[in-house]
Amino acid sequence: MNTFAHIKPIARYNKVAYYSVCINNNKTSLFEEFINHHSEHNRKKLNHVLEWIKIIGDKYGAQHHLFRPEAAIADASALPPKGKDREPCYTELGKTKANNIRLYCLRANKNVVFLFNGDIKTTHYAQDCPNVKDHFTLANRLTKAIDLAFVEKDIVWNDDFTLINCSSDLKLFL
Repeated sequence: MNTFAHIKPIARYNKVAYYSVCINNNKTSLFEEFINHHSEHNRKKLNHVLEWIKIIGDKYGAQHHLFRPEAAIADASALPPKGKDREPCYTELGKTKANNIRLYCLRANKNVVFLFNGDIKTTHYAQDCPNVKDHFTLANRLTKAIDLAFVEKDIVWNDDFTLINCSSDLKLFL
C-alpha cells in the first residue's frame, strides 16, 4: 500500500505562513496530532513551542538560526530553537532549562514553514530516541517529497514567495 500525504494550511502570521500534512486520508494533520497529544501530556513544553511559532510568524520570520538542526545529514529541522537562553525561555521548577520537546519541520524559506510532528527527545541523537525516531524519519521523508514537488512544479510559490500554491488533490508519495 502506498503512503501519501496532502498539504493542509495551518496558520498565517505577518511574516510566516505555516502548513502541515495529512497522511493518507486522515483529516487531522501531523501538527494537529502533535498539539492534541501534548496538550494532555506536556502542556507547558507545548506552549513554549507554540509561543516560538507565533514569535517567528509575527516578529522574526523563519530565519535559519531559529530552527534546530537535529542531524548533520537531516533534511528536516526542529523547534524550539537551540539553547536555553533564547527568549522566550522555558522554565521548569523555577529554573531556565532547554526544552526537550521536538517539533519537526521544514523551513521552506523565510516565509513558509511546514510543521510535522514530534515528541519528547530523551537521547542525544534523534535517530536513537525511541520517542522521536519515527517522527524524525517521517519528517525527513516528507521534506524530500515536498522538495521534489517544488522541483516538479507541483507546488509553486506565489509572486513574492510568501505563500505556496498547489492543487487541493496533490498527493506527496512517501
